[in-house]
Amino acid sequence: MNDRTIQNIDQYVQKFSQSDYIRVKEVENLIAIRHTQITTFEGNVYEPIACLILQGSKEIGMNGHVTQFTAGQALIVSHDTLVTARVTEASVDKPFISLVLSIDLALLREIHLEMGEQHDLSGLDHQKAGSLEIAQADEKLANAICRYFDMSQDPLEASIMAPIVMKEIHFRLLTARHGGMLRQLLNRDSHASRIYKAIGQIRESFSKTLVVAELAKSVGMSASSFHEHFKTVAGTTPLQYQKELRLLEARKLLSDGSLSVSQTAFNVGYESATQFSREYARKFNVSPREDVGRELMAV
Repeated sequence: MNDRTIQNIDQYVQKFSQSDYIRVKEVENLIAIRHTQITTFEGNVYEPIACLILQGSKEIGMNGHVTQFTAGQALIVSHDTLVTARVTEASVDKPFISLVLSIDLALLREIHLEMGEQHDLSGLDHQKAGSLEIAQADEKLANAICRYFDMSQDPLEASIMAPIVMKEIHFRLLTARHGGMLRQLLNRDSHASRIYKAIGQIRESFSKTLVVAELAKSVGMSASSFHEHFKTVAGTTPLQYQKELRLLEARKLLSDGSLSVSQTAFNVGYESATQFSREYARKFNVSPREDVGRELMAV
């Protein structure tokens, strides 16, 4: 990978952050991550992102399946996806270094319209697409992501060139071999798009009672079809997805340290603090009380 970019990211995170990651201020929607030691599995929601590892490696788990993610590979996430992840290769002398870019679906659609109907992207798909895909990064994609960070070192260049490079990155993602689910999202009537909308509704109202049949109807799907395609995309059922969201949000609230365990339980939608504590301990292997004030890592 680009040694100069790795060094720049390493120095940037150390200079401007007290943590192991930082949102890069000079360009939009980019996060730089640096770890100097391996980490334990942490639960998280990966929103639509592209992630490039420049140095080190990590493991990402989804629905019980763990995938290796190493330097030189790119991750594409199309939907808000529940994962567990941990850094598996990092040291003080050779930190784990990665760049994470938020994906702009509107920009993808804009690019697709510019390409026109004569450019059929369906021929790029040779396997069933998932909401989380990892593959060796195309050289042009990796180069574009690295250039996007590098221009943060020059505010004038960033102000003029960043939107252009952002568009290039989205074009590379749209035409990447493992960008199949992104391509499906371009069709507003596709199952991928309908599940995308459903997940957005669950996240927006995760603390409220979820009636799956009503959610299916709201996105124009039968209950049976909705269950099938939701599990294909999200890796779990709608109700389990909601429960995982509640517990992840609870962990964030507890880490802040301003709410009690019972207040946190009620804030995320639990009617019973006892049930909340039991399910929390089952997921995170610690009691909610032990997580009060605990710093969360970027994974």
